[in-house]
Amino acid sequence: MPTILALDQGTTGSTALVFGPDGTVRGRGYREIPQHFPEPGQVEHEPEDLFTSIIAAAREALAQHGGPVDAIGITNQRETLVLWDRDTLAPVGRAIVWQDRRTAARCAELRAAGHEPWLREKTGLLLDPYFSATKLEARLADPAVRSAAESGQLCAGTVESWLVARLTNGTHVSDATNASRTLLAAIATGQWHPELLDFFGVPESMMAGVVPSAGLVGTTTTEWFGQALPITGLVGDQQGALFGQGCTEPGMAKITYGTGAFLLRFTGNEAPPVPAEGILATIAADAGGRLGWALEGSVFVAGAAVQWLRDGLGIIDSAEETAALAASVPDTGGVTLVPAFTGLGAPYWNAEARGTLVGLTRGTSRAHLVRATLEAIAHGTCDLADAMGGVTALRVDGGAAANDWLMQMQADLLGVPVERPAGVELTAYGAARLAALGLGDSLPPATALGAISVFEPREGTDWREARRAEWRRAVGAALAWADHQR
Repeated sequence: MPTILALDQGTTGSTALVFGPDGTVRGRGYREIPQHFPEPGQVEHEPEDLFTSIIAAAREALAQHGGPVDAIGITNQRETLVLWDRDTLAPVGRAIVWQDRRTAARCAELRAAGHEPWLREKTGLLLDPYFSATKLEARLADPAVRSAAESGQLCAGTVESWLVARLTNGTHVSDATNASRTLLAAIATGQWHPELLDFFGVPESMMAGVVPSAGLVGTTTTEWFGQALPITGLVGDQQGALFGQGCTEPGMAKITYGTGAFLLRFTGNEAPPVPAEGILATIAADAGGRLGWALEGSVFVAGAAVQWLRDGLGIIDSAEETAALAASVPDTGGVTLVPAFTGLGAPYWNAEARGTLVGLTRGTSRAHLVRATLEAIAHGTCDLADAMGGVTALRVDGGAAANDWLMQMQADLLGVPVERPAGVELTAYGAARLAALGLGDSLPPATALGAISVFEPREGTDWREARRAEWRRAVGAALAWADHQR
């Protein structure tokens, strides 16, 4: 079995992990990346920061490993849009991040004109600034950008496309899981749909060739790692975690706690599912790395709320403090936080909503705020599960999954067991497993790597219903504020 270098380019940092044939981590590297907020609701990255950070992290991981690797798997923050020059590979402006809400008014306009049902049927998605199409439409409103695009000089892509282009000196590809998050690809095939490209005014020449998640897509030049390495796995971060968790049988579900929180339930590889209101259909990888589908719900702010406690309010020094602080008080003291800093995602899909903190009293302490923040992450997960008709068990991964207090609260609020594999960096592991498949080989599923921690619900139905009702009241306050603003 192979040794794989997995590159995980995320919203707040870039991680590289070397996975050995037994699935264990042999080397690790990480680099934080800056985010830019030019105006309220706008979030940007410098494309060069995304690339240089992943290279630095990869070199660190390879140095720790100290041996050869067989291939590269890439996973990435989805929906983020990057433009670059086809010949020079120079980025054209900053990347517009998936959290960015600048096209909220445009989405509302298209929704009011009755276009959403048609788009939802074609793509499985909703009209929201979250997705890439209206970001690209906005960039193409610049006459210089439009001219370069129509002349064939400009490439557009999500982050994995940008990384592959830089690593290989020009290969322009995207995998179907990422393509399915753009509002430009057909949910049934993952390929760009001519009617969708025409609707958003996107020249087809800008777009990448869509490839499977497992298989050779290109080879790196030697300047980056001292050798040419095949890239044999590409996958969007949430579908990567789904695959890393081994959720390749219909009905299996996972949630990844990162900057946001993303619940996916695999539905099979026969046909796209028809999602309930507020839930999305998305392309996933089946057990062989081929086309499959999943239902998905997204909470835009999860781990980012803990970062806000640290960097915005300065009331904690690190995320590791939060469990003890939350446990130091018996409840939130009546405080509820709805961390809609960049709008509300599923199942509400309100781009105008903003963070709302209710129930403050003179007795409110930082421990109450910390507990309310962690509880908000768990409540957001419950909203997603409820909108999908519930789950019987939930596999978890991502940074916040290491927080035992939060995982117990998650089990209590859901009323079902929460299962945490020994390793919680399942996004990168999914990319590694797909890269191994792309070589014609395999890596074991996460559930085979070590003991699974199971958090069983401890609270009863009355407690759960009271807490959920309190949360819904607070969400109602956030939505009412958004309606007033509009």
